[in-house]
Amino acid sequence: MITGRVHFIAIGGSVMHNLAIALKNSGCIVSGSDDKIYNPSHDRLVANDLLPEKEGWFPEKITNDIDYIILGMHAKKDNLELIKAQNIGCKIYSYPELIYEISKNKTRVVIGGSHGKTTVTSMILHVLNSHNNAIDYLLGASIEGFDNMVSISDSSDFILIEGDEYLSSPIDLTPKFHKYKANIAVITGIAWDHINVFPNFENYILQFEKFIESIVDGGVLVYNEEDDILKKLVLESTKPIRKIAYSKCNHFNIDGITYLESDEGEIPIKIFGKHNLSNLGAAQKICSLLGIFENDFFNSISEFKGASKRLELIYRDNSKSIFKDFAHSPSKLLASLNAVKNQFSNKQIIALYELHTFSSFHSEFIKEYNGCMDSADIKVVYYDLEVLQKRSKTIISRELIQNSFNDNEIIVLNNKKDLSDFIRDINSENYVLLLMSSGSFSSVDFLSLINR
Repeated sequence: MITGRVHFIAIGGSVMHNLAIALKNSGCIVSGSDDKIYNPSHDRLVANDLLPEKEGWFPEKITNDIDYIILGMHAKKDNLELIKAQNIGCKIYSYPELIYEISKNKTRVVIGGSHGKTTVTSMILHVLNSHNNAIDYLLGASIEGFDNMVSISDSSDFILIEGDEYLSSPIDLTPKFHKYKANIAVITGIAWDHINVFPNFENYILQFEKFIESIVDGGVLVYNEEDDILKKLVLESTKPIRKIAYSKCNHFNIDGITYLESDEGEIPIKIFGKHNLSNLGAAQKICSLLGIFENDFFNSISEFKGASKRLELIYRDNSKSIFKDFAHSPSKLLASLNAVKNQFSNKQIIALYELHTFSSFHSEFIKEYNGCMDSADIKVVYYDLEVLQKRSKTIISRELIQNSFNDNEIIVLNNKKDLSDFIRDINSENYVLLLMSSGSFSSVDFLSLINR
């Protein structure tokens, strides 16, 4: 276990602030800095007495009595605190390097893939928790029943890690999931993302090939056999590991409810969609490896409500439902929309998608959205013009969006007022509104507008 004084450069990050809280709870003396801290990070840092006194970077905070610097991706290579730490010889970790350092004597279960990582990790944690099986973990989103997204201890022999393929830190451009050296790994699927880092699909696939190579010899890889690209990659690998295939669980739908078919009978569950049923298959394989019998898994998973913003139901009445989903790529957008369409075939589907990531604003990558919203009845693409102007010199026009999606019926909105007006003026009494974004839709309060 890490002990002593730890300073976080960019403490406001989603995982960074949770890791800071976990280290403080384990007995470390923790400090941090950031130039902008938003909620929920802000309030959680306040509650744990970890919020920096002032926003900004202060090299005077970096002293020789600091044992470890944890460097977040939000910081830049010319960050004043980072330069000071380098000059005086502080030990600098990215957070995945620190997690490995903490867990190098544990069994590391790493969940990777272009989509579904958070959901699979959440499912496993939910099942283990329901059977009182404590395990260390690092999760990418909050889930019911867990106060923190990071838990580290001396007592558990296992750690469950959501393995992101994004870069580790501004001075370490290695994908995070390469750092963990998994004993047991999952790959849910491969769909090109992060065009600003991986310029083409071949380069992106290479990162998963390296992830497979990073699994310890004699380890286990659980993989989605329904993904042809992934299946080919796994079967061609000569890495001396055990390979276990999975696919989506057998199921059927009645009146908007999904039922699993199991040896214990028909089990109603609270989640739905092809990807969630596939994620459930991955989680079941991992839980089996961790000692959970199949019937115990299915009984526990029936109460799983999903991870935050992963097809999360945020409102329902007799005529309408609203779901929020962390869609940030063409494949995720298509999967989420198709899941809702199949589940609610008797309702009007209103799909609202926010272009938010760097990739989304790239004039070449945006073409990957071709046909992604075809199954919706009403299609809306939103982007915040102010955010776009800060992030990119690219001009995103209504015509470019409609041509890229190959749909002239798409409604294009680019400011908060127009978005609010659209939501308030929805004229339907039997619909599902699907909100898809990795951003915040400019902090529009959808529920208040709907209730008006």
